[in-house]
Amino acid sequence: MSFYVIGDLHFSNGIDKPMDIFGDNWKNHQRKIIKNWKETVSDEDTVVLLGDTSWAMNLKEAKQDLELIDSLPGKKILIKGNHDYWWSTVKKMNQIYESMFFLHNNFYSYDDFAICGSRGWICPNDTKFDENDEKAYLREINRMKTSINLAKKAGFEKIIMCIHYPPTNDKLENSEFTTLFEQENIAKVYYGHLHGEEYYKMGLKGIRNGIEYTLASSDYMDFKLRKIL
Repeated sequence: MSFYVIGDLHFSNGIDKPMDIFGDNWKNHQRKIIKNWKETVSDEDTVVLLGDTSWAMNLKEAKQDLELIDSLPGKKILIKGNHDYWWSTVKKMNQIYESMFFLHNNFYSYDDFAICGSRGWICPNDTKFDENDEKAYLREINRMKTSINLAKKAGFEKIIMCIHYPPTNDKLENSEFTTLFEQENIAKVYYGHLHGEEYYKMGLKGIRNGIEYTLASSDYMDFKLRKIL
């Protein structure tokens, strides 16, 4: 029984949104992901999808993408990305897809670990961070606190944080996110969102203040899943 993460599948079976306009490495990216998934994951394993799962604008358009993911081996945990406009209430999504867990103001238990998370948001930076960004930023902090508090209330001490946005700005400066993770003794942080060599450099990687940070967007990992437990 193993645990994997992968972000930014960007599936688009219900709408016309080809990804190869973002680079040759995105050609047939869905086929690559499915092939690697089937070769790697068993029905007893668990996979966290770190947001931007589907380009769909609503649940009806996302149906083909979600049913495809549901048909793949393993248990699936999904968090919301900035392009997941199809995302509805957790209650509604769980009623439709009982076999998938939607991580939002809750947590998922895996052995003696709690899997916590939320979408996150852009961190304060010199380029663009207005009042609306600040509201979203603080709201996401509170959602992460809710997830962590629920896990700790249930008795979990080991926590893995899964988010969509990177937890720092492009200068890799500390943020409210990294401060929260350090205060709560988070063991590992996994995130996606960043695409392309230029942007990979803007993601915090490795160990900082005792926490391991890992970029896990699909293209960064050559469309392969990353085993973490």
